[in-house]
This record gives sequence, C-alpha cells and structure tokens, in this order.
Amino acid sequence: MSDRSVFFQAVTKQLEQNIINHSLAVEACMRALYDHLSSLDLLTENDGAKENWLLAGLIHDIDYSEPWKDQHPLKTKDVLAKYGLEIPDSVLAIVQAHAPGKTNIQPVSKAQWALFCMDSLTGLITAVALIYPNKRLSEVKVSSIMKRFLKQPNFAAGTRRSEVVLCEKQEGLNIPLEKFIEICLKAMQSIAQDIGL
Repeated sequence: MSDRSVFFQAVTKQLEQNIINHSLAVEACMRALYDHLSSLDLLTENDGAKENWLLAGLIHDIDYSEPWKDQHPLKTKDVLAKYGLEIPDSVLAIVQAHAPGKTNIQPVSKAQWALFCMDSLTGLITAVALIYPNKRLSEVKVSSIMKRFLKQPNFAAGTRRSEVVLCEKQEGLNIPLEKFIEICLKAMQSIAQDIGL
C-alpha cells in the first residue's frame, strides 16, 4: 500500500476544505480509538491493522464530491483509481460500513463500528468549538459536548445521535458515550492546527 501522503494528496485535490478538515478529524479519531482499544487489549487480528483504520478514516468521504456525491460511498474505488490509487478490500469494507443505508454493509468489526459511530460526531465537536469566542478546540470540554448532545437535539442537528450512541453497544465498541466523546475530542484537539480550530 502506498504511503499516507499519496492518499492525502488525492483527498486535497478531490474535496473542498471543510470535507478535508472532516477527513483529517476522522483519521485522528480512528487513531485514538484504535489506540484506546489496543491499550485495553480488546483488538484481535480480525479488527485489522492500525494503518487500515487510519486510511479508512482519511479517505472515507473521498467520493463526497460531484459527480459522485449522491452515490457516496459507493464510488470510493472509482475516485481513487482516478489518482492511480488502490486500497485493500478490508479498508473498503470499513468505508462502506459507515453508510449501511447505501451499501447494505452493516458494521461488524471494531474498525467499522468506530467509523460508523464517530463520523458525524466530529461535526458536533466542531460546532461546539465554533460557539466559543476564540473558536478553538482547546477551549471545548467534554461536559459541553455532552450537554449539547443529550439536551439540545437541534444543536448541530445533522449529527446522527442515534448512530453515535451505538458506541456503547457491547458487541460493537463497548465504550461509554462520555468516554467515546472524550477520546474523539482529544484526538481532534491534537490536530487542531491542521483543521483550523
């Protein structure tokens, strides 16, 4: 598999800046979730290599642009082929499971659950940062995200809260919601400069 920089170049050529930032945030969250689960010895060979988690996070929305947007994520391989890139089937399976309504592929592995549950959470975390005067992730606290997640359903209304809470599903990630949010927030804070927050 080619190194990350080649895939990142394809992402930056293909997508608008806010989707690039989202892709970077998702990649960082995938890294953090892998590290968290690995530290607890909860990953098996079936859960895939860390580099597969990160690559899936980085490229999961690469076809979220014209003329493929309405078919996302079914055109992932086609868009990558445009740049002479290929991904293993295991990475494609992670990407496709984040939109089971389109692909009919339900999340099964921990990598699939991670992307499925966290994808829209990054938007909520970003929205919380943007209501602060300095618009910085460094100011955001888990309690502030939890409050808006649980008690303000109209805040960042595009957040698929019903999917995010599945992080607690025992046969999925089995991570309490508050811990899941904390992991993702810290991951995004670690790359705040790269995503303009």
